[in-house]
Formats: sequence, C-alpha cells, structure tokens
Amino acid sequence: MSAIKMVAIALIVGGVLALVYGGFSYTKKTHEAQVGPFELSVKETKTVNIPIWAGAAAVVGGGALLLFGSKKT
Repeated sequence: MSAIKMVAIALIVGGVLALVYGGFSYTKKTHEAQVGPFELSVKETKTVNIPIWAGAAAVVGGGALLLFGSKKT
C-alpha cells in the first residue's frame, strides 16, 4: 500500500470520527502550590470542538486523494 493511500485512508477515518464525535476532551493536571508536605493540585477538563466543515473537508480530501492521488502519468 502506497503512502498516498495510507494518508487518504487516515484522512477519511479522521474525518468520519470528527463528524461522529464532534470533538474530544482531555484532563490537564496543574501544580498550584506546595506548602511543606501538602500539595495543592487542580485537575481541569478541557474540551476541543472540531467543526463540521473540518470533518467533511477531511472526508472529501481523503476521498479525492484515494481516487486521484495514485494516478500515474
């Protein structure tokens, strides 16, 4: 399998996942303060939203690469 086909399939899969889930979240742990043996830390959940147009563009771009990227001239 060529590199172009692998990139195209990755774009299609990533685009479909972006359209289905719409984003992802992660937890960030920050170190706030340490006083003697006591440590204060905060866990903060961040959410990253992926726009619908970005997912659709990835699917279309991956499809175009899959169809037209491996044509030899």
